[in-house]
Order: sequence, then structure tokens, then C-alpha cells
Amino acid sequence: MRPKTSIEIEGTSVEEAIKKALAQLRLTRDKVKIEILSEGVKGLFGMPGAKPAKIRASVIKDKEKA
Repeated sequence: MRPKTSIEIEGTSVEEAIKKALAQLRLTRDKVKIEILSEGVKGLFGMPGAKPAKIRASVIKDKEKA
């Protein structure tokens, strides 16, 4: 099975979604390109769950670093 090169993850915040993606890919932040798809929206009076943040995490290939 080939390793995933890109995943989309949701979280209560962009930072949480990034942490989840890095854990799932088992990579550090410098090895991944992050695209914010949705910043997310907090619920009424700051309650979570109105709309989650969503990001796409893509593995940076060696050629892209140069």
C-alpha cells in the first residue's frame, strides 16, 4: 500500500486540524504543505461545533524543497 501524499482533516480550529494531520501522516511541520480550506466558525456564545476548520496537508516531495 502506498503512503498517502495528501489528506483533508477537520478540527475545532486550524491549529487542531494541523496537529491531527501531522499525527496521521507521522511527519513534522517542515515536511508538509498546509492549505486552509475553511477557518471554521464558532457557535453561538463561543460554543464549539458550528462549523469545523478544514485543512489539506500535502507531503512535500524532495523536488519541491529546492
